[in-house]
Amino acid sequence: MEKNQFASKKVAIIGGGISGLYLAWKLADAGHRVKVFEKKKTLGKKECSGLVSERVFNFIPQARKLIKTQIDFVLVHAPRKTLKINYKEKFYILDHEDLDREVALLAKAAGVEIVLGQDINELPAPADFDRVIGCDGYNSIVRRKLGLPSPTFRLGIQGFCAPPRGAQPVHPAGVHTWVVPNGFIWEIPRVDRIEYGIMADPADARRIFEEFCRRKNLTIEDVRSSIVPQGFTIPKNSAITLCGDAVGLTKPWSGGGIAWGLMAADMLLSTFPDFLAYRKKARKFFLPKIIFSKASTRFGYFMALKLPWLLPARFTIRGDFLL
Repeated sequence: MEKNQFASKKVAIIGGGISGLYLAWKLADAGHRVKVFEKKKTLGKKECSGLVSERVFNFIPQARKLIKTQIDFVLVHAPRKTLKINYKEKFYILDHEDLDREVALLAKAAGVEIVLGQDINELPAPADFDRVIGCDGYNSIVRRKLGLPSPTFRLGIQGFCAPPRGAQPVHPAGVHTWVVPNGFIWEIPRVDRIEYGIMADPADARRIFEEFCRRKNLTIEDVRSSIVPQGFTIPKNSAITLCGDAVGLTKPWSGGGIAWGLMAADMLLSTFPDFLAYRKKARKFFLPKIIFSKASTRFGYFMALKLPWLLPARFTIRGDFLL
C-alpha cells in the first residue's frame, strides 16, 4: 500500500494487540487517520511464550532488538518415542508484551491515537469512521455484533519455575514438548527461569497440566491462561472486517498467531480500503493451509499417542506452514 494511494480514511481499530497495533502503524504511515480502542489499561500480551519465526522481522525489523535467544529444534516426547523436529527457518524467543509495546511506539510516532481502558460494547457509528477493523481477540465484540460464528477454542496455560538450585543461567537451543490428547505440554528454558505450559481442550487442560507438574515435582508460579481460537471468519462487509485472533487465525499445531496475524494484516494493507478484496485474498491463501494443517495435526497426535514407532525419529518442517 503506497502512501496516499487512496484518499485519507478515518479508521477505528478495536483491540490493541499485535495485529491491531501493526495495522494502525502502517495505515497511519500511509496517511490515514487511525484510532485504536483497547479495553485494557495497559498494552502488551503476557500470556504467550513469544516463540516467533524469522518471518516476523520482515514485518517489524525493529523487533530484532527484543530477541532473548534462538531456538533450533523441538523434542516431542510421545509415550514410547521421542522425536526431534528441526526448523527450516530460524526461530526466536522474545516477550510478546515487549513486542506489542514496541509496535505501539511506532504507531504513536506515525500519528495513531491509542485509547486505553475503553471497553467497546457497540460498533462505532458509520458517521464517525469510514472503516472499522476488529482485532479484539478470541471473544471479539465486532465478530459477535456482525452475527458471525465463533471459532473453536483451546485453552493455553503458562507458568514459570526457578531452575534447579545451583544451576547456571540457562541459554536454550531447544524446546521440549509432551503430546497430550488434542494438544501438548511444553518446556522452554529461558535465561533465568524455566517456562512450562499446556495447550489442550478447555475441559481437560488444567487437570492434565496439574498432573504433569505433580509427576515432575514442579512448583509453578506466575500462572497465566488464555483462550486460543482456531478458525477462519472474515465478514462479507465493505466497511467492517476482522484480523488476527478475532478471525481465529492461529496455527492448528502450535496455537501461535503472531506470524499468521501479521501476514493477514499485510493482505489487508495491500487491498485497503477494499475489505472484500482482503477477504478474498486471505481466504485463498489461508483456507487450504488451515484445512491441511488441521488434518495433519489430528493425524500427528494420533500417531504420536497410538503408533509412535511408525514415525521418523527426526524430521524438518517449516515453522509457520506445514503446506
